[in-house]
Amino acid sequence: MTRPSRNGIEFKVYGRHALFTDPLTRVGGEKCSYHVPTYEALKGVAKSIYWKPTFVWVIDAVRVIKPIRTQTKGTKPLNFNGGKSTHDLAIYTFLADVEYQVQAHFVWNEHRPELADDRNPAKHNDIAQRMLERGGRQDIFLGTRDCQGYVEPCAFGSGGGHYDDAGELAFGLMFHGFDYPDETGDNKLHARFWKPTMRNGVICFDRPEACTARKFVREMTKKSFSRNESLKAVEDEAAELEVGDGLD
Repeated sequence: MTRPSRNGIEFKVYGRHALFTDPLTRVGGEKCSYHVPTYEALKGVAKSIYWKPTFVWVIDAVRVIKPIRTQTKGTKPLNFNGGKSTHDLAIYTFLADVEYQVQAHFVWNEHRPELADDRNPAKHNDIAQRMLERGGRQDIFLGTRDCQGYVEPCAFGSGGGHYDDAGELAFGLMFHGFDYPDETGDNKLHARFWKPTMRNGVICFDRPEACTARKFVREMTKKSFSRNESLKAVEDEAAELEVGDGLD
């Protein structure tokens, strides 16, 4: 496994439940989780740890630590019908007692030239590492807000994993992630798909541009960020970290 560059992080993410699904087919009704996390879900975890529009998180690999187990539960999601909210019983199939090791790095968002002056790898990497040590800047979710997750630093590949000697396991066609306009420069939202294979517990993700199976979702325009807004956010974040260090 190639080690991440200095603009990379390695972390453990775990929780009681997870629900990794294809967002194109999960509207209403029953939901059933994939057996392994999607690229988009892990990218969301990385963004919850630390994110700025200056860069894009790339998920390199995930290592499945605990056995893959499912648990089916009846839930009552809100259903808005004619302006009135009702609770309809739905059956969700979650993953139970999950733990993963994740390796990720960030690359500059070339479709944000107005933020070029904010491309300081040492600064962003330092903040990302310190945010990771504090459990993330935002709440961590494992596929859905119903599944609370927790993160902490780790060395990718350390310790034992349930599938370390399992050989190859293929999972068929799976949702990979979304192509967002602010990351592609195209005013269209596409969903990507791929066919992952887990080798001795590790899944190495294809880069988004390497995924050939795509589905058009809808037209979308990118959100505007000014350079001053991004720089001010980073300065405020750095000030918070300095205050936090004084409280340790």
